[in-house]
Amino acid sequence: MRIERLRLQHFRCFAQTEFRPEPGFNLLIGQNGGGKTSVLEALHLLAHGRSFRGRVRDGLVRRGQPALELLVDWQTEEAASHRAGLRHTGSQWQARLDGQEVQQLGQLVAALAVISFEPGSHALVDGGSETRRRYLDWGLFHVEQDFLLLWRQYARALKQRNALLRQPGSRSQLDGWEHEMVRHGEVLTRQREAYVAGLQASLAHSVEALLPELGSIELHLHPGWKTSALGLGDALLLARERDFALGHTTVGPHRADLRISLGGLPTDCLSRGQTKQLALALVLAQARQLAGALGHWPVLQLDDLAAELDRPHQERVLAELDGCGAQVLITGTECPVVLADRGEPLAVFHVEHGEISRAV
Repeated sequence: MRIERLRLQHFRCFAQTEFRPEPGFNLLIGQNGGGKTSVLEALHLLAHGRSFRGRVRDGLVRRGQPALELLVDWQTEEAASHRAGLRHTGSQWQARLDGQEVQQLGQLVAALAVISFEPGSHALVDGGSETRRRYLDWGLFHVEQDFLLLWRQYARALKQRNALLRQPGSRSQLDGWEHEMVRHGEVLTRQREAYVAGLQASLAHSVEALLPELGSIELHLHPGWKTSALGLGDALLLARERDFALGHTTVGPHRADLRISLGGLPTDCLSRGQTKQLALALVLAQARQLAGALGHWPVLQLDDLAAELDRPHQERVLAELDGCGAQVLITGTECPVVLADRGEPLAVFHVEHGEISRAV
């Protein structure tokens, strides 16, 4: 997958500008606060339906403007050209994909494959379960054609059950919605389990390259309920009284988590640097797995690579990516030494004063 053009309008510091990256490695340089990360953030917003720096209403729309607008053109390995556009006011959005109105942002998520490693990515390892669920489900959007519909059906049943839990005298109506949760939720869980199994093999490759000192790292899906003797239906039934007291559903795939084990040790024994490196290994593992499933690598974004990783680990990352054919976007205040020393083609762009200009 290759991004051909990204147009930003009223997005953070940008009034209106375009970015046309090249295949292979692209470096965006500029002073802190100049907008380098915002370029990556814009692509991430289109590909994930959310920013990696907070909510859309918290500063993404340029001050004094009613809405931001993003337009992206990209091409797949099959030489098929695609276009997506998004307009967002901070509370309401409109989007189009290949000329058609988009009804759910999940349609954009499933169409555009962009994976980002940024300063907040350490939450994949030391953050809450929601971050890891999003990580898993974003990958599944791309490899399971029915996952999006399946998730919507489960989410609808969950919403209805939660509404009934807050209504007196609604117990008799729970059975039907719980049946729907079980029907869709157990299939969803099996898909997640299969995805985690495939991710394990890709992670082993990334860990060997980036963190060989940690040895083997095991991934395990906690489905959102205790499964030693219970199916989801039994778990929902046993949780009813507690759920009525709390007013929401406490078990199910919406509470799933990706558990990471370091030879039996918890991840909180890692140093800050190791946590970042493991998060990057997870990001690269997902990219590698998608490449195997889709036949092409997703676009990779590495925000402030030199600040997040020391030089030896930067070199390991570049060695991992050399020859894979992925389009890579990297930001920094200056060109990292490891990039300058590669001796390979590198497209360099200056980002300053709300403009993006080609330097090399």
